[in-house]
Amino acid sequence: MKDVSNQRYYLVREDVLTDAMQKTLEAKHLLQTGAVASIWDAVKEVDLSRSAFYKYRDAVFPFHSIVQERILTVFLQIQDRKGTLAKLLETITEAHCNVLTIHQTIPIQGRANVTLSLDVTSMYGDLEELIQSLKRLDFVESAEVISSGAL
Repeated sequence: MKDVSNQRYYLVREDVLTDAMQKTLEAKHLLQTGAVASIWDAVKEVDLSRSAFYKYRDAVFPFHSIVQERILTVFLQIQDRKGTLAKLLETITEAHCNVLTIHQTIPIQGRANVTLSLDVTSMYGDLEELIQSLKRLDFVESAEVISSGAL
C-alpha cells in the first residue's frame, strides 16, 4: 500500500474532475447509501470499469466526507409568511441536524434573513442535499453555507 502520510491534498471543483473520477464518486455514493449491493453493481450502474474504480476509490472523496468540521452556519433569505420558520426547522430536523443558534432579522418588505448554526454530526445525507432541500422550500429565496467550524 502506498504511504500517503506525506501526500499533499487539493480541493478542486467537480467540473474539472475526469469522467472516471466523477463516476467513482457516484459509485461510492451508491455503495454507501445501500442502493447497490456490490462494487460490481455500482460500477455497472454508473458505466465505469472496475479497474478505474479501484484506481480512484481511495483518492477522490466528496468534500463533506473529509472535513472534520461539524458545525455549519447557513444564511437564508426567506419570505415573511406565517409558519415559515417552523417549516424551516422541520426540514433541519428531518436531516437530523441540531440547531445551535437562530438569528432572524425583523422582516423588511416581506423578507427576512435567517442565520442558523447547526451541529451536523448526525446529519443524514450530505451538505449539498441539505442545502438543496432548504432551497426547495417555496418561501426560501436563497440558502448558502457561510462558514463551518470544529466542534
